[in-house]
Formats: sequence, C-alpha cells, structure tokens
Amino acid sequence: MASYQWHQLTIPEVAQQVGSDLSQGLNPEIVQQRQQTEGFNEFQAKKGKSALLRFLQKFNQPLIYILLIAGLITLLLKDWVDAGVILGVTVINAVIGFIQESKAEKAIASLAQSLTTEATVIRGGQKILLNSRELVRGDLVLLQSGDRVPADLRLVKVRDLQVSEAALTGESLPVIKTEESLTGDKVLGDRTNMAYAGSFVTFGQARGLVVAIAEQTETGRISQLLKTTVELETPLTRKIQQFSKTLLYIILGFATFTFVVALGQGKAEAFKAAVALAVSAIPEGLPAVVTVTLAIGVEKMAQRHAIIRKLPAVETLGSTTVICSDKTGTLTENQMTVQAIYAGDHYYEVTGVGYEGAGEILSQQQPIELENHPPLRDCLSCGLLCNDSKLQIEEGQWDVVGDPTEGALIVAASKGSLTFSQLDSAYPRLDTLPFESQYQYMATLHSELENPDLQRVYVKGSMEAILQRCGFQLNEQGQTVPLDPQKIEQITHEMAAKGLRVLAFAQGELTETLEKIDHAHIAENLIFLGLQGMIDPPRQEAIAAIQACQRAGIQVKMITGDHALTATAIAQQLGLNSNTPALKGLELSRLNDQELAPLVTETSVFARVAPEQKLRLVEALQKNGEIVAMTGDGVNDAPALKQADIGVAMGITGTEVAKEAADMILTDDNFAAIASAVEEGRTVYDNLLKTISFILPVNGGEGLTILVGIVVFSNLPILPVQILWVNMVSSVALSATLAFESKSPQTMERPPYPPRQPLLSRKLLWRVGIISLFNVLAVLGMFEFILQETNNLVLARTMAVHTLVAAETFYLLTISQCVPSLWNWIGDRTQAIAYVPLIGIGCVLLLQIVFSQISWINPLFATQPLSLLQALFCIGVGIFVIIPSLGLLSLSKNFP
Repeated sequence: MASYQWHQLTIPEVAQQVGSDLSQGLNPEIVQQRQQTEGFNEFQAKKGKSALLRFLQKFNQPLIYILLIAGLITLLLKDWVDAGVILGVTVINAVIGFIQESKAEKAIASLAQSLTTEATVIRGGQKILLNSRELVRGDLVLLQSGDRVPADLRLVKVRDLQVSEAALTGESLPVIKTEESLTGDKVLGDRTNMAYAGSFVTFGQARGLVVAIAEQTETGRISQLLKTTVELETPLTRKIQQFSKTLLYIILGFATFTFVVALGQGKAEAFKAAVALAVSAIPEGLPAVVTVTLAIGVEKMAQRHAIIRKLPAVETLGSTTVICSDKTGTLTENQMTVQAIYAGDHYYEVTGVGYEGAGEILSQQQPIELENHPPLRDCLSCGLLCNDSKLQIEEGQWDVVGDPTEGALIVAASKGSLTFSQLDSAYPRLDTLPFESQYQYMATLHSELENPDLQRVYVKGSMEAILQRCGFQLNEQGQTVPLDPQKIEQITHEMAAKGLRVLAFAQGELTETLEKIDHAHIAENLIFLGLQGMIDPPRQEAIAAIQACQRAGIQVKMITGDHALTATAIAQQLGLNSNTPALKGLELSRLNDQELAPLVTETSVFARVAPEQKLRLVEALQKNGEIVAMTGDGVNDAPALKQADIGVAMGITGTEVAKEAADMILTDDNFAAIASAVEEGRTVYDNLLKTISFILPVNGGEGLTILVGIVVFSNLPILPVQILWVNMVSSVALSATLAFESKSPQTMERPPYPPRQPLLSRKLLWRVGIISLFNVLAVLGMFEFILQETNNLVLARTMAVHTLVAAETFYLLTISQCVPSLWNWIGDRTQAIAYVPLIGIGCVLLLQIVFSQISWINPLFATQPLSLLQALFCIGVGIFVIIPSLGLLSLSKNFP
C-alpha cells in the first residue's frame, strides 16, 4: 500500500495490512521470510564510475581537444619542450577537476548513514534491541525521548510524543504526534500519526508499526530523487564548450584554406604554413587561465566563509538569476524568540533575538521596570517555572536543552531580570503534569516559602485549553477581574496573523496541601496571566543580503516545509514582498507544469513543501530559463541542491547528505555570505571575459598574420615555435594577471548576465576583430619594414614578435584596472593600486629579454639580439594599440 495512505487508516487496518500483532509483534520466522523477500532496512549506494573513467572524462571537452591538437602539432614539429608544456597543462587541468569533484557522488552513502541506528522492537512478545538494518515491515518499534526513528512508522500508541522533523520537512519546531487516523490528503508535515526514518524523538514515548523500510521510506524516496537528478552543466561550461566548438571549426577552416592557397602558389612550406596558422589561432593558454581564475575565486570565497566543491560553481553564482532558500536556520536564526507579550490588558514588545538574552521588554517603545508591571511579572514567572528546559553554552554559542519554545520563555524572563534560581528558591516545585497532546497544556505544583499554607499551580499551553479552565484574569494593576475571553481570542488571532506561535499562561492557588497534582485540580477557576508570542526570527544580515541580491537583479524565493502563515510573516520581515500569496504544497501538487510555470516566477514564498516538490520548483525555474541557486541544510533539501545549477549547503547545521549534494558550503551558515558569493562570482565572470577579450585578439592577430603572410609574402612573418612562445609564455603571463583583478564598485548594481548570452557577444567580436586587425598591421608592417631595410629575415621576425608582445602589453593596461586605480591613487593616496598587471608586465619584459638577448636561446626560437633602439622602436609601434582599444571602451562602457 502506498506510503501516503497509511495516515488515513485506523490502527487495526494498519496492523492487518502489515500482518502484525499490536501486542506480540512479528514472529521471528516471519521476520526471516521478509528479510529474504523484501531485503534489509538499508540503502544501496549508487554504483559510481571508476576513478580512471572519471579522470579520462575530464579530457572530454572541446577546449581540451584544442590543447591536445596543439600538443600533437608541436610533437610533429619536434618541439619537445613546448609539447610537454601544452600537454602538461591539459593533465594539470584534468587533475584539478578530478580532485574537486571526486566526492560529488557520496550523497547516497550519507543517506545510508543517516538511517542506520539501533532500534527497540517487540518480536514474539519479547522486547529486544537490534540494529535498525534488521527491521522489516510489520515490526512493532518502541520509541522514547532521544531516539532516532529507524524506519517509517504508523504510530499505534502515543504518550506525549514530540518528534523533530526539521531535516525532513524543514519545520522548525518539534511536531506533536497522535495515534488518531487522519482524513483527506495531508502533506508530510501534517501527518501527525506518522514518524519518519531519520527524524528524532525530542519528548515522550510511543509504539509504532513499521510500514516502510530502506528506499520505500520518505528518506529513501529522497535517495531515489538524488539518483535520478541530472548533473547539469554550469553556464560557464556550456558557453566554453560552445565557444570552443565554434573556434575549433574556424581554426580548421582557416588552416585548410591556408594550406590550399600555399599549395596553389607552389610553396614548399604549405604544410608548415597550415600548421603555423593552426598553432597561432589556438588559445593554448585559455584553459589554464580559466582554471587559474576559478581557483583564485575559490580561494577568495574561502576567505568569505564559503567552501567551493566544484570550480565552475564560483562563476555560476555570478550568473545566478534566482536564489531558492530554505527558511529554518538559513534565513532565520533557528532560535525561537518571544517577540510579543500580552499581560494585564497591556501589550509589550520584546527586542533581541536568539538565546543569548540580549534585548529588553518595551511598553510604548520605552523600557519597563518589572516591579511596576505585576501581571507581566506573573506571566514571565509562569513561563520560567512551568518549564523543563535549560540553556547552555556549546562552542561559544547559546543553545537550548529541551523544547525550543521553553528556551524562548527562559530568555524572555531573563530580559525582565528574572532567573530560575531566584524563583525556584521562592516557589520550589513539588510535582509536574507533563504536556499531553489530548490536554494541550503542562502544569507544575509549587509551594510558597512565605506562606507555607498556600500552594500555587502554574499552567501553560494553547489558548483554547487555558481559557476554558480560567474564570478570571489580571488587570493592569494586578487585580483579579472577570475573564474577557473574546478579547483574549482576538489578541491571540492578531499575534498568530503575524506568524507568532502563541502560548497562554495561567495560575491557581490551592488551599489544600497536595503532594501530587491531577488534571481535576486545574479544571476551573484559574487566573489567566497572559500570552507570549514567539517566532524563529529572521537573521538581520539575511535581510541586508536579500536587499543586495534584489538590487543586483536576483530573485530570492523562500521554499520551506513550515506553515504558510509563519513563512509569510518571516518573508515580510525579510523584504520578500510579492503580490502573489504563499503557494502551499497541496496547491502545488494540483498544478500541472504549464500552470506552475508562471506561478513559480511570480511567487516568492512556498510553504508546506514536500522534498520532491522542492525539486520540481527548481526544475520549473530552470525550464523558464533561470540560473537557479538552491540553499538548504536538511535531508529534504538534497535532491533540489543537486538539481540546481548551484547547490549551497549550510556547514554548521547542514546534514552530511546536504553537504555532499551541494556545490558550495557556507561555513558560518549565514545567508549573507551568499551575497558575497554572488559578488565574487560576478567578479570571476568579468575577469574571464577580460581574459577572453585579451587572448583572442592576440591569437586572431597571429592567425591573420600567417594568412596574409602566405598570400602576400614569400616567407612566414612569424614561425610556429615563436607563436607558441607568445601564446604559452607572454600571453599566459599577462592574461593570468586579469584573474587577480578586484571587483568593480558596480558589480552588484547591475543585473546578471543573460543566461543565454554567448561568450562571443557582438561587442566582444567587434573588440576581437579590431584589435586583431591592429596587431596584423603592426606585426606585418614591422616585419616588412625591417626586412626591406636590413634584408635580415631573422631580425625581422624577432622584431615582429617583440612588436606583438608590446601591443598586447599595452592592450592589457587598457582593459585592466591598473591605470584607473593609479589615477584614483594620485587623487586620493588612501586608494589601492591594482599593481598585479605591473608584475605580469615585469615578468614578460624579463622573458622577452631571454627570448632574444640570450645567445644559447636564439637557436631554439630562431631569434637574434636587438639593440636598445630596435627594442624601443618595437615598443613605440605597439603603444598605438591604445587608440583603438580606448575607442572601443568608450563605445562599450558596460564592458567589464
């Protein structure tokens, strides 16, 4: 029977369906039969590809094909050193990618670990402890506080059971469980008679029948979703692959054309000319520079509390158009906080968030003196004394041991300067009535040291349960007056409309001396003390981060398993305003893909969402052309994290499942780090565009030089080995500096790059064409002039190479931030100078000296030493590239 129907069946029907006895459990013989036919309660990890195959796949990229072609060509030319350099770059690139992604398929293994635990079961009437792996459908499992639920259970007997399902549903508070059957469709978080594998028992006891094991559990269904999600390419890899394929076809076409022309002219160097053109046009250094740029982005992200598990994820954030975020612990503090109190017919505001206790209680925006507000003092005292939880510090952070709502009550009392030790000494506890779901309240009995003949009882619980037991309430002066239930109900609804969870408080005085308290003792005539409304508040830094993302043209959407009212209230505080109301999981399930497409774009809040629905929302956004980042921390987030263009997991509260499915991990669990990540990703993408706009004109100029040289001149202006020098030494040394460029002040003030915008945009093509043309004129002009003046072919080629390197050096200065930052520094000496390009230029200067001025290097590259005047002449010609470059920048101010 399908898992979604178990909550609808009565207990006898469930026992009949699973073939079990509600008192004796299963017989050992039946257990053995089911283990043989249905298997064990464990996940089967997806069989991954071999390490060798995964490593070889790193070479399966068009850009790597180009590198391999260049390496093979240089091998044919017997340039062993250059061939070694080129092939070495391909291997290094593959090794880096292999290491970065070697752990990407561990999510299923982590899910298996999340399920394995010990379980107490009744078999054949005997209570035994066994490994949860041995559970079968129909086993009768016993649960108590602190247990991890070992399989999906239909609860058959419950006593005060509360289960934390945050990792599965995203709901921040433990769920109060019952054994009653439910009617109609219910989302996962509303199935109160079910306990799911991997969740934790925070309070109470229960018995449950196993209705699903292993991959049939809700957690198992998530593992199946992880297996079926497709590993998507990132925008960067998609664009580079398309760009590389286009470039490869162009290069092969021009090389073939060059070969045919040279052959038609009867030139013996036809093949050598074709090889030279191919080598000149192939950007050998581009993959290495791309890898370096991404690696630098990874390092910068680590400094900003984000660990990148896959290199392209840095750039992907820069292209992100939508961020889908979990609520609990990601956008919120994951610490329940009292924000409003109603006591003595007076409304109070409570400031501060979390369990640290910073904040105060305000009345009409002014801090209060507690002794002047007796009803408030009694309400806070009740919340502090009728309480079984405590606060403690772990690793420098305050945390609650027990119920989060009780932790919030302790903190609220401390903001009124009340402590448990102070009150407990005055009103020591004698007995407790623990919370039970059928009563919806907790009560404690206390003696009163100042009046030994009087006993006091404190009660806290739901508004409905408390009001029906009260006959009086306190007015503002602390006097007992008749109860006004209508007004209290109105205040409760107003608080709930703000997304607050509301608890009511009451007290009673007993003239008889009791040792134990019973429900009959608090059935009527209690004095209503007040209401406390609490919520898991949004992180303040998350509010600023969302504003930054919205300014940058990025939509932020909240996808949570929590209730719609709570989610909407949090969304309003975060600034996620939308004209469309929150879309609930049940409503979402009734929509087909066509109906969902417009809603997923217009809606900002999705509540009571099941795991597979998170996945569906991400897929719907991707079908709309969005680049989606998904944040999360629970098991329920893992499929969507893996499906998203970039999955972002929380490092502190995140489960191992979420971390292994993600591309990026936030070490401080701070949503604000995502805004920093987006900024860094955009900077990386800008720097990649700069790198491409720098390398391609160099290669384009070289290719055109060879092509024109074959048609016009009898000798090649630049030899293949000299082209390799320029591409692999000079170009890489210069272009690598662009990877270190700092962010622009306008980085987060513009929309994302269009996801479908190719790397070779129209503006970039114009830039490549014009700068390539200038390089052709400069190199051919220098070559022809020196050849005519000196009739020295070696000198002409040497000066042609120096001219090309000089031109690309000055071109680098026009597209980097070096010169603008220098001008800023002159105007304001506190401004930083982008000096990294200067380091690259210095390195190239030294390399060019080696290239032509070292005697034992000259035979390797067919060069000869230059005089100072000749070197300055090359620089003088190259500097003119500034004119077309600055002209292009003025026509394209938005170009990075």
